[in-house]
Amino acid sequence: MMKRSDAAWTLIGIVAVLLSGYLLYHEIRTISLDDLTGSLKAISHKNWILAALATLGAYAALAWYDRIAMAHLGRHISWWFITLCSFTTYALAHNIGASVFSGAVVRYRAYRSKGLTPQEIGILIVFCSLTFALGVIFAAGIVLVLNPHLLDRVVDVEPWITIAIGCTLLGLVGLYTIGAWRQMPALRLGKWTIEYPRLPIVGRQLLAGPLELVCAAAIIYFALPTENNPGYLVILGVFLASFSLALLSHAPGGLGVLEVTFLAALPELQTADVLAALIVFRAFYLLLPFAMAILIVLGFEYGQWVKKHSDTAEP
Repeated sequence: MMKRSDAAWTLIGIVAVLLSGYLLYHEIRTISLDDLTGSLKAISHKNWILAALATLGAYAALAWYDRIAMAHLGRHISWWFITLCSFTTYALAHNIGASVFSGAVVRYRAYRSKGLTPQEIGILIVFCSLTFALGVIFAAGIVLVLNPHLLDRVVDVEPWITIAIGCTLLGLVGLYTIGAWRQMPALRLGKWTIEYPRLPIVGRQLLAGPLELVCAAAIIYFALPTENNPGYLVILGVFLASFSLALLSHAPGGLGVLEVTFLAALPELQTADVLAALIVFRAFYLLLPFAMAILIVLGFEYGQWVKKHSDTAEP
């Protein structure tokens, strides 16, 4: 049976989708299908290819998350298997939502078949989440320091406050790095205890985490028109905010949350152009990987079924 906490997060996700849908409707009710189609057709072939390459980069970085976690555990599993497992995990979790179907189930089934213990899989899952969180904090800190006027798009704030926030975020990353360097006492996250990884592992985390976010934001950037485009740094900042809100809301695929945030933060662009770019993002980053992930899961489960019955028939 579903735990109460899971049911609560599911309810929060539904409310987030309904609220975002209501706000989105008031933003786009004057947009016609022809406007949206025209914006999609205006994207050049070159930018379609660049968006596709950015998608590959994002999922390669996500696979690197698992690879780094394996190195932390001292385990050796083929890169191909880790890539498929990571791809399937994130493709399902991004679309369905962690409150309904946790990517942990996919990782557990896959990595148990390779001999990992439940405790090791638990550490791997938390470690990958930590890598993502580090990526968000690190990338957000850099963006805020380099673009102090970014927060002006949503709130009226002095530039020095934005820089102070960015420096604070970078300071947190620095403290984590120092903790790994000095091998300080273990981190405690709920019932999990994670020892500080070796410094080379931390270095890989600080590369893989931001890389995934940089590539994912690039999908939207390449799909937007060059006219009135505020620049990649702004798109990355808005993406970090919207993607974080989408995860916190537990809305499946960030449905409505991404659209409302981007439309509010990019007033200089036509609504149809922003929506077209987000359609490209959803197609490349969410829907196509989701369809492929389902096929991978079915293939894996069929292989496990065949192996089980062949082992039973041999005696």
